[in-house]
Parts: sequence; C-alpha cells; structure tokens
Amino acid sequence: MAAKAHIKLQRVSVRKANLVAALIRNKDIASAIAILKNTPKKTAPILLKLLNSAIANAVNNHGMNADKLFVSKVIINEGPTLKRFQPRSQGRAYSILKRTSNMSIEVSEK
Repeated sequence: MAAKAHIKLQRVSVRKANLVAALIRNKDIASAIAILKNTPKKTAPILLKLLNSAIANAVNNHGMNADKLFVSKVIINEGPTLKRFQPRSQGRAYSILKRTSNMSIEVSEK
C-alpha cells in the first residue's frame, strides 16, 4: 500500500527540482526530512511540505505506521511554460520561458 501527494504548477524548472528530488529518493522519512530542511534550494521547502502531506495521508487515510515509512517514488514532470517577451536591440523581441513543474511523492511502508 502506498500513500501519495501531488502539487501542480509550481514555478520551478524540472531540472532544478530533480536535483533535490534525487537526494530523497528511497530514503526513510526521518532522513528525507533532515535532508530537505538542510538543502539550500528553492525546491526543498516545496518538497518538504509535499512530503509532510504524503505522510499525513499515509497515517490518517491508510492507517500506516509513520515510523516504518520511506519515500518510494518522487516524480517531477514538466508543467505548462509561461511565455514572456523582453525587448532587445533593433526592435527584436527576446523570449523568456518561465517553466513550471508538477510534483508527486509516494510513501510506502517497509
């Protein structure tokens, strides 16, 4: 049995989010929380909040023991890209791509 939590349309690129997600894959809950609290990246507090939500789902909805949980899956997918333009020299327009991501965490019992 696994408990999941999802978040959509977060304003962080997939490449940057995957750097933090790789740190907590297949780790137990206590070490994953410690890693996320001490990681100085923009994605770390977002994933920490998502992990706490997945833990709460596991305990309250599925009746799992919080001490036996570990992070079984962390999936970061690309969301819609916001397209913005900035003026450049000689009347040209320079495109700025503001990338978003959809994140999902799954926790399971050992």
